[in-house]
Amino acid sequence: MKSVALPLIALLAFAGYTVAVMLQAEQSLIEFGISLMSRPDTAQVVIDLYLLATLAGVWMYSDARKRGQSALSVTPYLLLTAIFVSIGPLLYLVVRGLQDRKRSVGAAQEV
Repeated sequence: MKSVALPLIALLAFAGYTVAVMLQAEQSLIEFGISLMSRPDTAQVVIDLYLLATLAGVWMYSDARKRGQSALSVTPYLLLTAIFVSIGPLLYLVVRGLQDRKRSVGAAQEV
């Protein structure tokens, strides 16, 4: 359960905060993104964030393949990452941790 706790707490906290902010936002997500990219200082932060999101996407894809999952199994996480950046990898870590836990419990029961 330790491998799930931290990403689960981060996922719930950040997703909750994201929902709260989006409910109060005065502009659409696209308008907000365009305004961030209109200034060099905020554009640098956005570019940096999406470079990190790309690296996380590459890691999720290769990790899923190493675990014997199809490339399509990562698609929902990649889509979430493209829109909300942190939520996709955090959800992937939670689901991966739960799958690992289920496998280890199943293996222990077979012994």
